[in-house]
Amino acid sequence: MQIDVTGQHVSLTNSLRDYVHTKLRRLERHFDHITSAHVVLSIEKQRQRVDATLNVAGAKLVANAVSESMYAAIDGLADKLDAQIKRHKEKLTDHHRSNGGLKALDVS
Repeated sequence: MQIDVTGQHVSLTNSLRDYVHTKLRRLERHFDHITSAHVVLSIEKQRQRVDATLNVAGAKLVANAVSESMYAAIDGLADKLDAQIKRHKEKLTDHHRSNGGLKALDVS
């Protein structure tokens, strides 16, 4: 997965960049088909905001989180994306039985 991290009104430190990478790498445990992620860290007045867009096989997942600290906002974003990936993966699996759920009748 390719992860792009940008900042608006924020100086990106190596620790912030590494923290985003470790949190988003955790998402690959649930779904292997994540192609890229774009994360934007920004500060709006006293709020720390994190927006992310993930390109996965068959969809584009978007989430954001706002908190008092940037690390807490990144944690909240990772949790939201984790739930979205689980929901997306659940939609892809076929839950229908092959014979329609009916038992075959023995007509002998």
